[in-house]
Amino acid sequence: MENTTISVAGKLLGDVPEDKYFGCHDGRALKNLTELQVALKDMTEETFRHHTTGTNNDFSRWVSDVIGDERLSADLRRSTTPAQAAKSVAERIVWLRK
Repeated sequence: MENTTISVAGKLLGDVPEDKYFGCHDGRALKNLTELQVALKDMTEETFRHHTTGTNNDFSRWVSDVIGDERLSADLRRSTTPAQAAKSVAERIVWLRK
């Protein structure tokens, strides 16, 4: 079972610095997990595929390298659709808020 402190959870849920925003192919700039979840929820398959080609997964890498959430990053690497990725992010947000 994962042990995450309140301060770590707050950091994972918070906004990243402006120079670390995720630049989405559809023009959006995402600054936190909530914005990522909303973007994935209504993202086109074309935009999703732009960020998840072959072994590359921009969402997973951003969550790992910038947000610092290895667990969610692993879940996003396994996601094959925008809806599945959005669900993973939503579930992680709920867990972190507990």
